[in-house]
Amino acid sequence: MPTKEIIMTEIDKQILKSMQILTVGLGAYLGAGCEVILHSLENLQASAVEVINGHHSGRQVGAPITNLALEMLEDMERSGEKKTKTYFNVNKNGITIKSCTIPVIGEQERIIGLICLNFYMDIALGDFLTHFLPDPHREHEGPHMIESFSQNVDDLISEAVAEIQKEIMDDDDISLNNKNKEIVVRLEEKGIFNIKDAVIQVAEQLNISKNTVYMHLRNQRKRN
Repeated sequence: MPTKEIIMTEIDKQILKSMQILTVGLGAYLGAGCEVILHSLENLQASAVEVINGHHSGRQVGAPITNLALEMLEDMERSGEKKTKTYFNVNKNGITIKSCTIPVIGEQERIIGLICLNFYMDIALGDFLTHFLPDPHREHEGPHMIESFSQNVDDLISEAVAEIQKEIMDDDDISLNNKNKEIVVRLEEKGIFNIKDAVIQVAEQLNISKNTVYMHLRNQRKRN
């Protein structure tokens, strides 16, 4: 019977490396109730290359692939459908788990790995909510942020300018002559000028020339 192990190309390895970062991020976002594991198909006997919250199953990096994961790989190969599968299962202790298996696609449309999420349904509701509710005193938790979910880049730029403009205009420590310069500096720090034609839109909204915006940008970038 042919093995499901594959020989990774350099591109495959880079893709899998980027998935390790994703795996860590998913674990941080979903909290301690969710085990997140990245499997590589390069070595099925030690396929787990990243394990987050492995205390639920006892698995660590170097653990083998599971029987269910192998079965899903067979199904994907037979059907030709490389799709995410969501399902419920039960571990040996009788705990219900909501699981999700996501194929990682490499070169030549091959499946080179799997991201497996296992949410353990026995987690106390209070513990679950504690992770998802804001707490400024929690270690590593940053301040609340405001994210603009704009429908287009024009709205994105306009909202960013309006927000910063209000902050600067309300700041009495910044002289009137320096307010536009400070607005441009703050927009630069937020990466707004990475957007095409942002200079033109910012100039129009601030009622200054685009050359003035460019001047403030050049001066700021020289200081950096």
